[in-house]
Amino acid sequence: MRKLFLLCFLIITQTSGAAVSESVTYIYYTANAEPSHSLLKILNTATPIRQNGHVFHAYTKWYIKWNFRWFENPDGRCKITSVTTQLTASINLPQLVGDTSTQQNQFDDYLSALRTHELGHYDIGKQAADTIDSKILTLPEMSSCKTLESAANDIGYQTLDEYKEIELQYDASTGHGKTQGAWLER
Repeated sequence: MRKLFLLCFLIITQTSGAAVSESVTYIYYTANAEPSHSLLKILNTATPIRQNGHVFHAYTKWYIKWNFRWFENPDGRCKITSVTTQLTASINLPQLVGDTSTQQNQFDDYLSALRTHELGHYDIGKQAADTIDSKILTLPEMSSCKTLESAANDIGYQTLDEYKEIELQYDASTGHGKTQGAWLER
């Protein structure tokens, strides 16, 4: 009976992780086509996405939230027992209305490339969430729960900073999607 109790105790105190939960929302803004205008002009006029004096036709924003539970030993030492990590994202894209068939064909090609680029941003957010989840889950036992909590949150925030930098590098290496076909000639 004592062995069974010990086995149950060990199973309960082992760390457990679950897959990161994900939620993606697509938000579309309307771009009203004018037959005499280029697709670039139509989208530049319609887009609500402007940053640092630049106009963008799409934007992905992601947010990561993590929670964890721990087990405190009688001596005060503490170990993570479970982590729950959530990735929430929104992807803003254009929707063309009132267009000619030529504009629609050009827009369809452009939108496909734009979506590919934005999903790259989302994938970076997913990698960040997975990294946070696994790093927190594998933290070693620490001298106190306060120390463990601080270490876990430090890992989360440091990982966010690292992946925001990776996102900037992604935009730089793709020319904000240009190398992926998300580009309209001026």
